Amino acid sequence: MSSKTRLDKAYKSAKRVPFDETSKFILFSDCHRGDNSFADDFSKNRNIYFHALKHYYKEGFDYCELGDGDELWENLSFESIFLAHKNVYMLMKLFHDEGRLHMIWGNHDMVYKNQSYVEKHLYTFFDRKTGKDEDLFCNIKYHEAVVLKHSKTNQELFLTHGHQADWWNFLFWKWSRFMVRILWKPLNVIGIADPTSPAKNYKELIKIERRTKKWIIQNNNLITIFGHTHRPRFPEPGDIAFFNDGSCVHPRSITGLEIENGAISLIKWQIVTTEDGTLKIDRFLLEGPTKLSAYKTE
Repeated sequence: MSSKTRLDKAYKSAKRVPFDETSKFILFSDCHRGDNSFADDFSKNRNIYFHALKHYYKEGFDYCELGDGDELWENLSFESIFLAHKNVYMLMKLFHDEGRLHMIWGNHDMVYKNQSYVEKHLYTFFDRKTGKDEDLFCNIKYHEAVVLKHSKTNQELFLTHGHQADWWNFLFWKWSRFMVRILWKPLNVIGIADPTSPAKNYKELIKIERRTKKWIIQNNNLITIFGHTHRPRFPEPGDIAFFNDGSCVHPRSITGLEIENGAISLIKWQIVTTEDGTLKIDRFLLEGPTKLSAYKTE
């Protein structure tokens, strides 16, 4: 099965979500939420992420997570991750309860393609205070992809994790997971990177982006938004419409894509020092906003 076939399949089976000029979406990916151990890359940015997500909840955004939200290669169970970052999941629950949460699975949380696994681990959680199972993400369903379709112009945005263009991490993800658990997790603690990860292997990253661009061209320059490689991308109108929201495990910052007022922007949240020496979390505009209609082809 080629990357084209895998991407075609993801597009055809995607969850369809209508949007218009009043819609607001925040797209994050590659949070790699872990168990708060030394190997948990998310823990360094969890306060930044929580603050940013709280902002988007208050401002009425829908939250789309484009895969690898939970680090289920290094960690054996969701429970340990939930206990380490319970405040994050309770905030995500608010989005879910209001129908504003759209979840995509990636290669590091591909177990979520199994609905039985999702029902067992994500529908409820055990509350140690009450001694009972309480509602978490009741009836949630993870998808391989989401297509945002404009209700008036019919313009589409194809959202997926992006490992479909990475044959090794799509087809042999169980082998990669095994290697990460027994070898790369302990080595990661002392600073040795996993060479199978495109985020840490530039040659693989380029190959994945090249395959993706080819598919986008074959599909009439369909706006395509990935994660997976952790490298933010924001094309100019007229270029190949290939976006990447980056990741939430950059050193000291997180990046994402905002869609608001019919336009798309690349943003970064990070901790900054004010003039009086205090620290605060602030949002920075990196690219855009650019009207989505500027990428539309006939």
